[in-house]
Amino acid sequence: MFDKYLYALGRGVRGVKKALAEAGETDPAQAARDITPTPQPARTLAPARFPLRLGERTLIMGVVNVTPDSFSDGGRWFDPEAAIAHGKRLAAEGADILDVGGESTRPGAAAVTVEEEIARVVPVIRALAASVSAPISIDTMKAPVARAALEAGASVVNDVWGFQFDPDLARVAADAGALCVLMHNRREDDASIDIFAEVCDFLSRSLDIALAAGVARERIVLDPGIGFGKTHTQSFELIRRLPELKARFALPVLLGASRKRCIGSASGVDVAAERVAGSVAAHLYGAIHGADIVRVHDVAEHRQALGVLRAIQGRHGDIV
Repeated sequence: MFDKYLYALGRGVRGVKKALAEAGETDPAQAARDITPTPQPARTLAPARFPLRLGERTLIMGVVNVTPDSFSDGGRWFDPEAAIAHGKRLAAEGADILDVGGESTRPGAAAVTVEEEIARVVPVIRALAASVSAPISIDTMKAPVARAALEAGASVVNDVWGFQFDPDLARVAADAGALCVLMHNRREDDASIDIFAEVCDFLSRSLDIALAAGVARERIVLDPGIGFGKTHTQSFELIRRLPELKARFALPVLLGASRKRCIGSASGVDVAAERVAGSVAAHLYGAIHGADIVRVHDVAEHRQALGVLRAIQGRHGDIV
């Protein structure tokens, strides 16, 4: 499995199916639909601690991209020291969680080897875990990267392929007792499909993989994957139907619309970094309708907006 997805990565994340088909191999995401992982005994990682309680208020996950080609910041935090300083600043602005990623998932992004991804994220995670109180999340779809990040101090695994790219990732997360964010993804958009049904089917498989590997249900958060293999209309439909998604699974939900192209389409703003107001609007809608976590680039602005929302709702006492 490891060699298969490394080969696929050489063709780009969104070209996984095509690359593996050309090689005569099975797509890991498709194969995962028929895999029932055997629960494994705990190995070397101590259970991760996640000190925040989901459901009491909408938590803010701040994005720390340790990449040279992120769609949102163009590599501003690629240098480890810059990324560490950025993470500390986001924590000071009120981020409840810091999400550290070492590989861009934007369409057409360059592939990153496991070794390079580990080299990018581990020093940043280790430094942040030692200097901020906010839990650290590792944004990866590869089991070896997640293991290295958890050993360095992360306590959340955020997988953009919902454990269907590398099913071994579920076992790594289970061994660590990590909080898991399982996101829906598609290789390309298709305006003709029922996107809500597609998301529910995909996340059902992800949930089965996680539970079979030993991940506790109370450690799972679902993400509809705004902008990933979806038209703008489909992305907005999923935000609108967030309460239905929560009711379907009875699990916490993360909403990540920050600076996405759908925000630009609706607002007429072409530059990703200038889509702050539109991002806040989408996330406030999500918070009102049940989002447990919002994943954002602009923490201070979201902290302020969510604080005002809670005051309007008569919940101003739970801002911190």
